[in-house]
Amino acid sequence: MNRVIEKPIPLLDLRAQHRQIRDEVLAEVIRVIDSQKFIMGEDVEKLEREIAAYSGARFGIGCASGSDALYLALLALDLQPGDQVLTAPYTFFATAGAIHRAGAIPVFADIQADTFNIDVSRVAETLTTHPKIKAIVPIHLFGGCADMEPLCGLARERGIPVVEDAAQSIGSEYQGRRAGSIGDIACFSFFPSKNLGGYGDGGMLTTNDASLGERLAALRLHGSRRKYYHDWVGINSRLDALQAAVLRVKFRYLDSWTEGRQRNATLYREFLAALGVPVTPPVPAPYQTRHIYNQFSILCPRRDQLQAYLKENGIGTEIYYPLPLHLQACFAGLGYKPGDFPVSERLAGEALALPIHSELAPHQIEQICRTLKAFYA
Repeated sequence: MNRVIEKPIPLLDLRAQHRQIRDEVLAEVIRVIDSQKFIMGEDVEKLEREIAAYSGARFGIGCASGSDALYLALLALDLQPGDQVLTAPYTFFATAGAIHRAGAIPVFADIQADTFNIDVSRVAETLTTHPKIKAIVPIHLFGGCADMEPLCGLARERGIPVVEDAAQSIGSEYQGRRAGSIGDIACFSFFPSKNLGGYGDGGMLTTNDASLGERLAALRLHGSRRKYYHDWVGINSRLDALQAAVLRVKFRYLDSWTEGRQRNATLYREFLAALGVPVTPPVPAPYQTRHIYNQFSILCPRRDQLQAYLKENGIGTEIYYPLPLHLQACFAGLGYKPGDFPVSERLAGEALALPIHSELAPHQIEQICRTLKAFYA
């Protein structure tokens, strides 16, 4: 018989987070409403400077979403019809979707099972077989950086840019360097479920290149550097002042929330090992010197049955991601087939994200691990 827990444990508890900061957030929201200045402005500019400095970059450019950030980054690179952009098939759809929207063709390379991130050896192979690749978009998935030094080396050899998809990894580090400062452009998301999430959509780009920064800032405003004069064809993708004000409050807590997630990840590994649960928890690679655990995804036998069992016991989980991008119906025209990227396909059937948010108590983590143990008993 299934054990019934006393109180459900959600995958993410934004209400608990909000209770900590409610008065501060409401004061800022009221201030912005009273100002009647909602689009761009001082709050956005301050957040741009703060996120850029936090990420080790010179410039920050706010936009309407993480998906738009990816699209804007690719627009800034002047891709031509028929150009190809290399990325991983195991990620959220927006990465490949932005490549397609920018008029380029997604090309995939498989991932490493231990980091969920793109496999540099596969990248090297794919670059030799696809001479039309004009950019690489590595994803820092689940809060851990991709292996950036050899990736950037491969890109430099071919004179092509690197766009970091850091949507899930604000504050993560690669060999002591922050995500957002390593590639030519980086893209962040402030979707509410992210470690730094707004009260709606929002995004940010960072770069150390002044000319790219100027162009990105214009592209989010219909390609305009001064009102009603357009140097490029851009889009309307502005970060609004209300979201910026909320994010600036939450930003003050980000490092403490990250430390909570890191503590919880350590507790999971300790409990799972002590209980002998037959699952594989994530362990940062040596170059992932600061993992921020946007997700804590285990690899587990009988994943779908386990998820159903945890749900019966009041434990929230999520599958990131059930179908790799190369097998999505909308990309059938690319010509990929099952078996082309075996690691991505295997992880799509084995990965399960457990609650990791900083509001979790140690006894809840132990309870989750004991429930996992009971399923496999």
